Amino acid sequence: MMRTLRQWRQDASLSALVAGFLAVLISYAGPLVVVFQAASQAHLSTAQTSSWIWAISIGSGVSGLILSWRLRVPIITAWSTPGAALLVGMLPGIPWSEAVGAYLLSALLVTLIGVSGVFDRFIERIPKGIAAAMLAGILLHFGMQVFASIKVDPLLVLAMILTFLIVKRIWPRYAIAAVMAVGIAIAMASGNTHLSQLRFTPVVPEFVAPAWSWHALLSLGLPLALVTLTGQYVPGMAVLRASGYRVPASGIISVTGFTSLLLAPFGSHGVNLAAITAAICTGKEAHEDAGRRYIAGIACGLLYIGIGIFGGTLALLFQALPAELIAALAGLALLGAIATGLVGLAQDEKHRDASVITFLATASGMSFLGLGSAFWGLVIGGVSYLVLHRPWQIRGSRQSAMDQA
Repeated sequence: MMRTLRQWRQDASLSALVAGFLAVLISYAGPLVVVFQAASQAHLSTAQTSSWIWAISIGSGVSGLILSWRLRVPIITAWSTPGAALLVGMLPGIPWSEAVGAYLLSALLVTLIGVSGVFDRFIERIPKGIAAAMLAGILLHFGMQVFASIKVDPLLVLAMILTFLIVKRIWPRYAIAAVMAVGIAIAMASGNTHLSQLRFTPVVPEFVAPAWSWHALLSLGLPLALVTLTGQYVPGMAVLRASGYRVPASGIISVTGFTSLLLAPFGSHGVNLAAITAAICTGKEAHEDAGRRYIAGIACGLLYIGIGIFGGTLALLFQALPAELIAALAGLALLGAIATGLVGLAQDEKHRDASVITFLATASGMSFLGLGSAFWGLVIGGVSYLVLHRPWQIRGSRQSAMDQA
């Protein structure tokens, strides 16, 4: 244990710690809003909502901490954002106890898929260009939001962009830390925060005995597992692959799936591999040395646990910051990841057309049959790849066989 702590101290860096903090900041300032919306639509009590936030925070923190420590890779876990979006429309018509039963079914299915190793075989079959295109398509919106936010608060956003450019030139590792400090300072000086409304009180988790109904299991449990696998694990693994981390998906899915099983009775709809926030911790902005970026994952896990203890009160701290500040921080922090995706797309010349189609479909933000653009980008891109390339390979192999004859 002492050796591990010494290793952590040696590998720790300000840039990695800031990357972990940013991942948490963006998680609570953005995707958590969807959770609050679902809870409001379902008319959950304050205690139930606080327990829900406690469960997803603790689950994200513990699973991410364990995986980052064991694998020495920045594994960022979080709650299922597409899953929460699904709940906004589905949860109001389902009793809370039956929803918990559906959560358990979803977590069990995800865990079994992780243990079986099926997901790893699926990931390995995705061409590199298509995986990179999906990553770039997912993140493109965040990069564009930096400049869209200038219209709302030009002083704040332009000052953050200028800070990024100057510090990136002089001291690149700490560019995002400087941007965050300048942005918060300007927001506080202009009075554009709501920090005075915060009250820090620890939460007591509320256990809910699950109930079972075919309606809840089929209409919520199965779709929740599907959107989590396609909307979180597929892009999450694409982020790790694009950054050079060849870790197996099976272990990650098994740990997060089992964590979801344990915390479902307390309101957690699912803990899974993160995608967007993970890109902040897996790139060079976290650390030039890829072997030391796992510290960002550990920092992220510890912060999640600390926030979870207060059941979302600290989450309100992040929501008290201006939306433009969060948008600019996220976009600037993800520039490196966007560039990685675009470069991977362009370099895969053999599959470039299919990759561009994947990129456009993913970046479109489309939603169809309740599934998001990341899923459809992969499906449409995959079909494009099969139509454009696989038949020619078969024809080529037949012609080669005839020539040899």
